[in-house]
Amino acid sequence: MQASSQAKNAYLNTLQTVFGFESLRGGQQNVVERVLAGHSCAAIFPTGSGKSLCYQLPALHLPHLTLVISPLLALMKDQLDFLGGKGIAAASIDSSLTYDESREVMRSVKAGETKILMISVERLKNERFRQFISSVPISLLVVDEAHCISEWGHNFRPDYLKLPAYRTQLNIPQVLLLTATATPQVIEDMRNKFGIAPENVEVTGFYRQNLDLNVLPCAEEQKDEALLSLMQSVALPQPTIVYVTLQQTAESVASKLRAAGVASQAYHAGMASDDRQRIQNAFMRGEINCIVATIAFGMGVDKADIRAVIHYDLPKSVENYSQEIGRAGRDGLPSVCSVLANRESVSVLENFVYGDTPDLIAIRTVIDEIGSTPAGRPWEVMLTRLSKESNVRQLPLKTLLVYLELAGIIEPQFSYFADYRFKMLVEPEQVLNQFEGERRQFVEAIFQCSPKSRTWHSVDFDALWQGYSAERKRAVTALDYFADKGWIELESKQMMDVYRVTQLEACQGEKAAQLSEQMHQLFLTKEASEINRVEAMLSLFETDTCLSHRLAAYFADQHAPAQCGHCSVCRGNVALLPKASAQAELAAAELQRLIQPLLDAAAKDGTQVSAEAATRFLCGIATPLTGRLRAGKMEGFGKLAAYPFAQVKAQVSAIGD
Repeated sequence: MQASSQAKNAYLNTLQTVFGFESLRGGQQNVVERVLAGHSCAAIFPTGSGKSLCYQLPALHLPHLTLVISPLLALMKDQLDFLGGKGIAAASIDSSLTYDESREVMRSVKAGETKILMISVERLKNERFRQFISSVPISLLVVDEAHCISEWGHNFRPDYLKLPAYRTQLNIPQVLLLTATATPQVIEDMRNKFGIAPENVEVTGFYRQNLDLNVLPCAEEQKDEALLSLMQSVALPQPTIVYVTLQQTAESVASKLRAAGVASQAYHAGMASDDRQRIQNAFMRGEINCIVATIAFGMGVDKADIRAVIHYDLPKSVENYSQEIGRAGRDGLPSVCSVLANRESVSVLENFVYGDTPDLIAIRTVIDEIGSTPAGRPWEVMLTRLSKESNVRQLPLKTLLVYLELAGIIEPQFSYFADYRFKMLVEPEQVLNQFEGERRQFVEAIFQCSPKSRTWHSVDFDALWQGYSAERKRAVTALDYFADKGWIELESKQMMDVYRVTQLEACQGEKAAQLSEQMHQLFLTKEASEINRVEAMLSLFETDTCLSHRLAAYFADQHAPAQCGHCSVCRGNVALLPKASAQAELAAAELQRLIQPLLDAAAKDGTQVSAEAATRFLCGIATPLTGRLRAGKMEGFGKLAAYPFAQVKAQVSAIGD
């Protein structure tokens, strides 16, 4: 639908005066006009092609708040800096804010002063935040990195599945989905979950004429020399990102480059956040030209003149590869993207996948816990505790709970903080004097049921209910009001998720065993899909057809030229990746010796160790169990990290037989 000429003139005027752009690109214009015409849309644009403007521009013309769901703090900060620089009233509520800063943001949102509010999806699980945001009229829900809602996407986040329900609860009329990496299957999944009409899905081409794509077959021991050769092939140091898989590789490669006279810095999640920020800022300003980084670096990094992206290790998937090379050449000038490729690290990539598949016994632990809920009572769960007890990482545990929701076994009700505490900023009498009659008695009851330890009062909701029949929700509302008035400082922690158990009998006895098998099978299907994703990437790198064309076709772009003329295949260099070194089988006695300390610690803990759990231990895949047993310090942890998971598991299983 075309925007009216009056509406078009209005947004074009804003585009020029606020954002400093003369016009929109084709894809951007279609999305902006559809949103302003009242439609929900999905924008699938490649990295660096201006997805954010598709919500930033309409937000200034919509009557109420634009609520943006963003998966990373770094992305929020970058976008807020950009919006602030344009004089646009935008804010975020996130873990980096102080109590007073959060309160000021909430005040400005409630007053209608803030036009754009950015949050993480997890923020919507916070009962205090939901209570607040439900009182604010919202025009548009924006879901950034929207592929996270799809199980078939490369970065599935179970909490994203709740977004359609949150949208309904908050009565938000329109949705805008944004992503750079969505296959046809993922696009269909996203569209269906939000009820977006096919004609309101805008896919722009993934083909980038200025990116020179190269796959360089390279044995593991030759990669350092090949990397140095690439770095020295340009006359002047130019902005370059070198991607690696592991944190220690980032450190060692950066060190080797510095020793060879190439100024470079490592960047990874294991570094202090201040150091990461300092290095990123220096790179953005051009003070450092080479960053050797894990995938922790890059999300939200909008530097126009990155001339080279080099994959020292294989990327995790075609989607990751696309995102990472998409950071090169955003200024439209020629840039080179090279992969030093072999099959040596395929086992490491696959082991990341195997680490997220819970054991059958672990799934049964969760289902038994649900099955022990008294009939007619809600099931209350603290994810951190259940993760440790069941030996399922928190992300797969959330996925399991979503699977159980979709199977109709449990139904989410709400989340709340188990613990509330407050610090008086004024005398209690001053607060009491604000109220009369029953309301004053209620406030007195809250104070009486909140014993003080030094400076903090902890709220005892049970005592409040038993002694005064005072409901928890009313007490939380009152505490929020006190905090809003500046009378107390309020803190909440220990998130509890509350579910209604709709099929209790399915979680008991023989049916529990069947349900566990059914859930395990879903994870095995997902695991196979992820392993296929690794294979798809290897297939792309070994293709004998144009790399640019193959990459575009993967992302539903059928308009890329059959031969781009600027990739290694078009230059006649079809890659055959060197195979991984064969790993020698370990003697059963040596394997038993490496595993025994884990088994001994588990026996003391009263925990059963499955073949999969022992395999993860040997492959260096951390789980709640290895944390609980302090297994990361044992000699066997990670000893077989270079081995294929299936090979190690077969040997471990043979010992147990």
